[in-house]
Amino acid sequence: MADRLVLLTRPGCHLCDVAKGAMARVAEASGESWHEVDISGDRELEGEYGDRIPVVLLDGKEHGYWRVEEDRLLRDLGR
Repeated sequence: MADRLVLLTRPGCHLCDVAKGAMARVAEASGESWHEVDISGDRELEGEYGDRIPVVLLDGKEHGYWRVEEDRLLRDLGR
């Protein structure tokens, strides 16, 4: 089964580093795993998400960008 949570990032992104810490806290609190996808070099992902990195995907749908709204994400994971 694939992770419900995905964090889209790119190298050298300070906000991405902050988001990774938030994702780790959400994973610990919820018991859900997550993984990171580097969009650099993927023209389709760059085109869709490039100006909003980092982007949080929940169940394959965009949940938020630029920062992780931890309380909202935890609430939505519970649904």
